[in-house]
Amino acid sequence: MFTGIIENIGEVIALDKDRTNLQITIKSSLTNELKIDQSISHNGVCLTVVDINKNNYTVTAIDETLSKTNLKSLKISDKVNLERAMKLGDRLDGHIVQGHVDQTGKCIAIEEKNGSWIFTFSYDKNSENITIEKGSITVNGVSLTVLNSNINKFSVAIIPYTYAHTNFNSIKINDLVNLEFDVIGKYVSRLTKAYKS
Repeated sequence: MFTGIIENIGEVIALDKDRTNLQITIKSSLTNELKIDQSISHNGVCLTVVDINKNNYTVTAIDETLSKTNLKSLKISDKVNLERAMKLGDRLDGHIVQGHVDQTGKCIAIEEKNGSWIFTFSYDKNSENITIEKGSITVNGVSLTVLNSNINKFSVAIIPYTYAHTNFNSIKINDLVNLEFDVIGKYVSRLTKAYKS
């Protein structure tokens, strides 16, 4: 379980195919605090640490994960948003995030607003996922509030701190991002659909 509050930005230093899996090695200042088998969110994707070597650690993304997320597009030197799993009793500063990406979205607009930014994303309208105005959404692992909620697109406002301390500063038009929709909203949507049928 995560909160969507990014702790660190890691740098991809190696990508190694292992049959249908991808071994991703990350350089991060968090590495000396990690241990094997620990779960970490990478751009919103929960992955398990399988190796640690000095300032670097390695995680494995399986084929299913690669097919549903933007991890398949990673390149050497890419920046990745990192968050360790929350501790019981900690403050929940973001919202409840599972680290299970629902689908990717595409950045379709970026507007600078006097020191902040409005990012707009579209996503597959055939999915059952929804957003609501002022509801929660996770974009590349970052807990955000939805603006301009529509059937298959939404916007988020990014303050300077978030822009500087996440990989939002490297997102460009047409880039794919990982989306995890609000877990409470997903349950309500599923229950409503079951009730109607």
